Formats: sequence, structure tokens, C-alpha cells
Amino acid sequence: MNCGKTVALSEPPKRAVALNQGSAEILLSLGLGDRLVGTATWTDTVLPELAAANEKVPRLADKAPSFEKVLEVEPDFVSASFESVLGTGGVATRERFEELGVATYLSPTDCGTKVNNGDGDGERTAPLTMDAVYQEIRDLAAIFEVADRGERMIADLRERLDAATEGLDASRARILYWFANSESPYMAGCCGSPGVITTELGAANVFADTRAEWPQISWETVAERDPDVIVLGDLTRKSQTAETAAAKIAFLESHPVTSRMDAVQAKRFVPLSGQALNPTIRTVEGVEKVASALRGFGPLG
Repeated sequence: MNCGKTVALSEPPKRAVALNQGSAEILLSLGLGDRLVGTATWTDTVLPELAAANEKVPRLADKAPSFEKVLEVEPDFVSASFESVLGTGGVATRERFEELGVATYLSPTDCGTKVNNGDGDGERTAPLTMDAVYQEIRDLAAIFEVADRGERMIADLRERLDAATEGLDASRARILYWFANSESPYMAGCCGSPGVITTELGAANVFADTRAEWPQISWETVAERDPDVIVLGDLTRKSQTAETAAAKIAFLESHPVTSRMDAVQAKRFVPLSGQALNPTIRTVEGVEKVASALRGFGPLG
């Protein structure tokens, strides 16, 4: 079962489409680039080690493609990281694909303990853990009959997490995570990918008191929380204001409220890819980069 649905396949997919970058990078990491006939919805450049394989795969759209555009490449399997893309209001529902004989898969990071009702990015009834990402890797590896590759990939991610946090004391670090938008900024709540990063580091999220995935919070409220460190989404997409880390820093340093914040004055900024701030294999990259930055910042609090 996958997010309440059975994925029915008589053989491994031969013509797969990944509707989100996170799903695409898992499939490419599993060595399945030759089975991909399309990808879509990218926030960042692809991981360097996957660039050559990714270059051979058609990009159907930088954002969400139309249903018709996906069908043009005649997929037999469609995967996605978010229900907002593979669901009502997205490219198409799973049922619509399946009516045409196209099997579908939705990341377990976006179901189960995630509630996607409403107009926002959903809420968590329980904190996300890396186990959901590992499950996605195992599921996709099993679907494509490359289970051994999946287990090796998971073992590597576990080793990287252990190495990143070894000997680190971040118990006094209070972190703010800003994904995008300067007018009504999206800040991380307690329990998504930033929650995984915070927990792995043993630090604190200044907005851990909300279970909303990416609530929009006023700058006055942000300033009241006065974080020690600000993690910034460094995105290459162009759908919101202040997408890049550089644009975010320029905004924070010029805004009359945020410019007085301790983290801004001390320039304690940590740029992260959008994929590191989403529940993906690159959440591990987020732990590594924030851990390295905290070591460089020295004692906090």
C-alpha cells in the first residue's frame, strides 16, 4: 500500500515520470535515469553527481506540467513528492492517471501523519522522520526491482547523518527556517524537513509551537522570536519573491524590523537548497550544512 492506495504493476516501469524534483533525484540516484521519460517541478539545480544522467531526461516543465504534457510522453508510472502535484488541483489525481493504466506513487513523507486539507502546505499530526524518506527509497527500489541499490543508498544517508552530527553540541542554538516570499514569508513549523534537521542537530526551531508545514508569519513576530541562526532557502525557481539566499539576506539587512535581529547583525545565515528544506534525500545535506555552519559560528545563546 502507498498512501492508502495499491500500486499495481505487472512488471517494473519502463517509462516513468517524476513530477517533483525530490522524486526525480531518488530515481536518478538509484541508477534509473534510463527509465525516466520526464521530470517536472524543480526548485533547484540537480545534485552535481546526477547532472549527467539528468541531462538525458526531458524536463516537461520547471513547474507543474499539464496533464496533457505528461501523457504526451506515454508514461507507465508517475511518482510525486507532494499531493498538491499528484492530487486535486495538481497535474491530475491518482485516479485519473490510473483510469488510463498509468500506475502512481506518492511519497510517504506527504501522507500518513501529514494532513493536506486547506489552502496552505498542510499540517503534521506527528513529526516527520527520515524513516519516511527511507521508506520512499525502499518502495521505489522495490517497484523497479533494484532493492539492493535502495539499501545501499539508505546506508550511505545514515552514515552521513552520523558523521555530520558527531561531537556537535547545538543545544543552545535557536534556528529560524525561511523558505521563500518576503511580503508574507513562509517559515518552517515544527515537524517537516526542518524539524528533522533541528532534531538531528539537537537544536531548537523558534516556531516549533506550530504544526503547520510552512505557515506565513509576519516579520514583527519573527523579530520577537529573535533567532540565533537563520537558515535560508536558496532557490533557483522564480515563483515567489526573495527566492535566492542573496535576495533574502539583502531583504533582512534592509528591513527596519529584521535588520535589528541578532542573527542578521552577526550575519549568522545558512543557505540551503529548497530540496534540503523539503522532505527528500537532501534533508541529509541540510543537516550537514547547518551542522558545519554551527561549528563555525561558535558558542550561541
